[in-house]
Amino acid sequence: MAITEHSDIEKGDNKGLEDLADPLLDSNDSISKNADEGSKELEQKELEQSDSIAMVLLSTAVAVCGSLEFGSCVGYSAPVQSDISIDLNLSVAEYSLFGSIVTIGAMIGAVTSGRIADTIGRKGAMALSAVFCIVGWLAIFSTMGSVLLDTGRFCTGYGIGIFSFVVPIYIAEIAPKNLRGGLTTLNQLMIVTGSSISFLLGTVVSWRTLALTGLVPCILLLVGLLFIPESPRWLAKVGREVEFEDSLRRLRGAKANIFAEADEIHETILTLQSLPKARLFDLFDAKYIKAVVIAVGLMVCQQSGGINGIGFYASETFETAGLSSGKTGTVAYALIQIPVTMLGVVLMDKSGRRALLLVSSSGTFIGCFLAGTSFFFKGQAIFLEWVPLLAVSGVLIFIASFSIGMGAVPWLIMSEIFPLHIKGAAGSVAVLVNWFGAWAVSYSFNFLINWSPAGTFWLFSGFCVITVIFVAKLVPETKGKSLEEIQASINNQ
Repeated sequence: MAITEHSDIEKGDNKGLEDLADPLLDSNDSISKNADEGSKELEQKELEQSDSIAMVLLSTAVAVCGSLEFGSCVGYSAPVQSDISIDLNLSVAEYSLFGSIVTIGAMIGAVTSGRIADTIGRKGAMALSAVFCIVGWLAIFSTMGSVLLDTGRFCTGYGIGIFSFVVPIYIAEIAPKNLRGGLTTLNQLMIVTGSSISFLLGTVVSWRTLALTGLVPCILLLVGLLFIPESPRWLAKVGREVEFEDSLRRLRGAKANIFAEADEIHETILTLQSLPKARLFDLFDAKYIKAVVIAVGLMVCQQSGGINGIGFYASETFETAGLSSGKTGTVAYALIQIPVTMLGVVLMDKSGRRALLLVSSSGTFIGCFLAGTSFFFKGQAIFLEWVPLLAVSGVLIFIASFSIGMGAVPWLIMSEIFPLHIKGAAGSVAVLVNWFGAWAVSYSFNFLINWSPAGTFWLFSGFCVITVIFVAKLVPETKGKSLEEIQASINNQ
C-alpha cells in the first residue's frame, strides 16, 4: 500500500511536472518563433534599405558625372595654354577670349537651366547638357583656327551652366533626408576632381587628346541615365502620378512605405505653388535687400579674389615666375585641391560657415600677397633664387585656402538665407553676378599679367582683404539655424 501510494504520488508529481513544462516549452517555442520572425523582418528591412540606398547611390554617381564634366571644362585651359597658342598661332587676346568664353556660355546656360529642367525634366536637362559638351569637345578637337575653337569652348560652357543647376537639384530631390547633405556635397568635390584630372592629364597628353578625355564623363552620364529614375518631385510637379510612385519606389525600395513621403512631397509642391511669384523688383524690398546684398556680395568676393584667372592660366603663371616647367606647379595645384576640399566639407558643419569664410579669405590674401611679392622680386632682380618658390607657394596657399571655404560656402549660404518664394529670382541674380565676375577675371587676367604680374596679384590680395571685412561685418553664421532664425539675424544686423 505504501509502495502503491508512493508510485501514485510519483505519477502525480510527474504529471504535474509535465503539465508545468508544457506551457514553458510552448512559451520557449513561441519566443524562438518570434525571434526568428523578428530576425527575418530585420534582415528583410536591411535588404530593402540596402537596395534603396544602392539605387540612390547609383543615381547620384550618374548625376555627378556632370560635375566631373564641369571640372574638366574649367580645368582644360590651364595646362594647354602654351601648346594651343603655338599650334594655332593665337595672340594673348585670342587665347584670353578662348579661356574666358566658357563663362559666357555657362552664364547663358545657368539662366536657361531652370526653365529647361522644369520643361524636360532633370534627366532630360542632364542629357541635353552632355550633348552640348560632346559637340563642344569635338569642335575643339577638330579645330584648325580660333573660330571653331571658341565655338566649341562656348558649347561646353553652355553645357556646364546647365549642369551647375540641375545636378545639385537632382541629388537633393532623390536623396533621403539622412543622406541629402552628404550626397549634395559630392557635387563640389567632383567639380574639383574633374579640374584636377584635367590639370594632371594636360601635363602628359596633347591638347587635342585632352579634349577627347572630356567626352568620357558625358558618355558615362548618357549611358547611366538609362538605368536611373527621374526625380519624383519633378514627376509630381508635372502631374505624372504613376511614374512618380514608380520612381519613389525604385529609390526607397520595392516594399518600403512611401505614402508618408509622397504626401509630404505633394504638400510641399502645393505650398510652393500657393506662394506669390517673386519679381526682380521684389528683391529690393526692405525685408530681402540685406540677404540680396550678402548673397551678391559673396559672389563678387569669390570671383574678385582671382580664382578663375589663377586657375585658368596656372601653368603660364608658373612659367612667368621662372619655374623651369610650368607643368610641375600645375601638378602640385591639381593634387592639393581634392584633399583640401574634402577637409572643407568636414569643417563646414563643425566650425561654421562664417568662421570658415574668414579663415579661407585670409589665406587667399596671404597666397596672393606672396605671389605678388615673388614677381616684385623678379622685376627688381633681387632674391631671384626665391622667386619660383614664392610664386608656387603663394598660388598653392591661395588654391588651398579657396578650396576650404570660398569655393563652396558662398553657394551654401545663398541657399540658406532666402525665403522659398524669392529663392529662384534671388539665386538667378547671384548666379549671373558670379558668372559675369568669372568672365571679367578670366578674360582680363592675361592682360593684367602683361601689365604687371606683381600688381595683378597685389590687386587680388586687396580684394581678399575687402572680403575679410565684408564677411566680418555683414555675413551671419547660418550653421544650425532654421530659415526663420537666419532671416531674423539678417534683419536685426
